[in-house]
Amino acid sequence: MTTFDSTKRLLPEILGDIVKGKIQLPDFQRGWVWDDEHIRSLLLSVARSFPIGAVMLLESGGEVRFQVRPVENVVFSLSPPDAERLILDGQQRLTTLAQVLALHGPVQTRTDKGKAIARHYYFNILAAIEGPELLEDALVAVDSDRTLRTNFGRDVSLDLSCREKECRQMYFPCSEILNSDAWEESLQEFAPEKFGIYMRFRKEILNAFRNYQLPIIELKKDTSKEAVCLVFEKVNTGGVPLSVFELVTASYAAEGYNLRDDWFGSELRQVDSRQSRLAKEPLLTVVEATDFLQAITLLHTLERRKEDLSAGKTGKQVAPVSAKRAAVLDLPLQAFLQWADKVEKGFQLAARFLHKECLNDTRDLPYRTQISPLAAVLTLLQERWLEPRIYDKLARWYWCGVLGELYGGAVETRIANDVEELLLWMENDEQIPRTLLDASFQPDRLDRLASRLSAAYKGVNVLILREGARDFFWKAGIKELDANEIALDIHHIFPRDWCERNLIDNKKLNAVVNKTPISYKANRMIGGVAPSEYLAKIQGHRQVQMGDQEMDEILRTHCIPSDAMRSDDFDAFYGQRKKLILALIEKAMGKSLDMEGESKDQDNAQTK
Repeated sequence: MTTFDSTKRLLPEILGDIVKGKIQLPDFQRGWVWDDEHIRSLLLSVARSFPIGAVMLLESGGEVRFQVRPVENVVFSLSPPDAERLILDGQQRLTTLAQVLALHGPVQTRTDKGKAIARHYYFNILAAIEGPELLEDALVAVDSDRTLRTNFGRDVSLDLSCREKECRQMYFPCSEILNSDAWEESLQEFAPEKFGIYMRFRKEILNAFRNYQLPIIELKKDTSKEAVCLVFEKVNTGGVPLSVFELVTASYAAEGYNLRDDWFGSELRQVDSRQSRLAKEPLLTVVEATDFLQAITLLHTLERRKEDLSAGKTGKQVAPVSAKRAAVLDLPLQAFLQWADKVEKGFQLAARFLHKECLNDTRDLPYRTQISPLAAVLTLLQERWLEPRIYDKLARWYWCGVLGELYGGAVETRIANDVEELLLWMENDEQIPRTLLDASFQPDRLDRLASRLSAAYKGVNVLILREGARDFFWKAGIKELDANEIALDIHHIFPRDWCERNLIDNKKLNAVVNKTPISYKANRMIGGVAPSEYLAKIQGHRQVQMGDQEMDEILRTHCIPSDAMRSDDFDAFYGQRKKLILALIEKAMGKSLDMEGESKDQDNAQTK
């Protein structure tokens, strides 16, 4: 099925429709930003009949409704008319041409350095008819008072402040290009002897504008929101990518609801910010508007699916649970209003869950994308998530997603499956979610985990914190130190300098097995010496004063074998700690791992 038409229209017709309001902008379009240099270049291209690219319009009147606004500086004497078409691509070009050719006030633009200026544009008629190569010099921009000044504004080099001065000096205002009748009458009055020269200018330059045919691609009114979004992003590759939030905002605005105010707040309208309320919890500062919409969409589509199943529908008749862009774009305003406050509380519960799993800083958060389905599920579970049986299942799902590294890249399908399947699993132990079945952790993955940006790397360190890791120097728990803003970081256990001197394999040196979270104070005392040496140094410090047994217990909280440390045996340390970390991973994922790298569910052999 054809979703668009292509044609050509005269430039004056297009600009006329813009001024009348027949062509407007969807609200998600950003403002007009072209500077003086871009304006000049575009005018010269049209004057020489050069192509300036196609314009893409969307036919209005279909199911897709957006809040609209007129092109910059277009003002209606009465209430705004209904737009017949919306500009999807070509906003900067059409706005520029409308400002210069179809409106009569000064063009509010800026210099190439960003300084705001107001300009009127003129063609020097005598220079313009000398030939195309002189057109650039013939195009003149003057200040808002229609003068051109030199010597730091002290001297007026060109004064076009009235019609008589324009005519006698033969400077034609670009705002009269589409209809020059009034200017021609003035020329007959003030400088009739120059009319013949003017007619040559009219034929060569003005007619180029009046006869200019602009290529038009017009999307039909039955084009879906998702298609509009995709098309807009494809044709606006040089701009800021259009988010789903902006499209939904424009759609809701057409129904009288300001989604932007809801999320960002408005002091003018005294609207509190949902974003700021969530951000009071540090872990939720990473939550974006699209994440919030996605969680609501998951619950809305889940509700529709349950209704379809209750009505006896089967197969493709049953609406799927979805987190895809098309589903978010189709989210009705009524559904948003129904779920928004509940989902906000769901995100707050998600933060509480993550805290219980020892995640307290966004730096340690493996995946932002996993918060949305977690919040959706907790929105429905509410306080039931604290029941031991339910909590354990949530934790298993969470760590399978993290350590199985399943929430990177495009995860919309997994998110939707997880919400539906997690809720089923809460009621039926046999209904194990796919994320648990899909998750696996190869033991040799620990040898390759060296990047702090890796989800599994972050996950391993959080698991160590979850087991109650205590600092080497302060003796206090790492969680307690973090809460008191003691500077913490992940450091080498066998120091880099020592490893390099002892020719330890570089991959093992930098692997997560040889790293653990400790305070800056402990790290300074470690330096680059052997573990046996720095352990003795820490234990003997006047602020520490602890025996071997107490220090060994602290090492145990980090899954660090003390004997290998005190004998400076890196290979023994590495092998033993790797097994201890794998045991933590087995516990968190609810899967047994063997050295061949297979992961097996502890409780679902018969289910498979």
